[in-house]
Amino acid sequence: MTSYSEAPKKTGVPRDVLKWLQSLDLSFSPKNFRGDLSNGFITAEIFYWYYPEDIQMHSFDNGTSLPAKLGNWSVLEKFFMKKKLNVSKELIDGAIHCKPGAAEILVQEIYVMLTHRRVKTIQDNEVDFTDRHYQDGLPMVARSTATKAVKSNITLSEILAETDIDVNKQKVQAVLDIHLQQRQQDRIADPKRFNVRPSLGERAIRLLPSSNQNQSEASLTNRSSSSSLSSSSSQTDIRSKTNVSFKEIKVNQGDRSYVSSSVSSASPSTLSAP
Repeated sequence: MTSYSEAPKKTGVPRDVLKWLQSLDLSFSPKNFRGDLSNGFITAEIFYWYYPEDIQMHSFDNGTSLPAKLGNWSVLEKFFMKKKLNVSKELIDGAIHCKPGAAEILVQEIYVMLTHRRVKTIQDNEVDFTDRHYQDGLPMVARSTATKAVKSNITLSEILAETDIDVNKQKVQAVLDIHLQQRQQDRIADPKRFNVRPSLGERAIRLLPSSNQNQSEASLTNRSSSSSLSSSSSQTDIRSKTNVSFKEIKVNQGDRSYVSSSVSSASPSTLSAP
């Protein structure tokens, strides 16, 4: 989804754009841009002042019904393609279905396109044609539920204009994903409110060994290494000495002839059980 710089909160558009609209001598001065620009009639009048030979005002209907809106914007889109004017399809759909901030951004882009001037924006946030920024400013108790989020961000005209059910399902799923992401952020920001308990892995966090423990382990390793070195060095010292003599000890064993003769003379009958 394309993101645009958010329109000012008070007037909806910068002062330079308002003065430019008043200088065009339109049929009526737009005050509620979200509603006044949705049918495309004011937009057609704006381009008529710059392209009088290509725009025929009798071809546009100043009505508020969905067929009138779609018909007016269909003629305008053909005009945009003919003159190679880059007007975003997403902005047009947002203006038709009265999306938050769509009409204001559309007027600003038309102003830059026709006058070749820059627009001074006074807000750094980005608008995605949803009420996400409005929901972020509310307390957690007053924020919308999942059902309310779908109703607020998807209008009836948007569903009626799109005949493909799968596309409408994707739009609903996108709104639900934004809502779930916001809820997850709320749970992270205030875990006590949602009774979020730490998991077993979070409870069993292993601390880093202290400096005393490191010193004791290092001393143990040094002792073991020193003992092994001392034993090996002692063995090598003993073997290297030439004046060491080894004495052989003889052990006198008893006479085994009597035992062997007695075993051989024993009869099988005596060895067997009675």
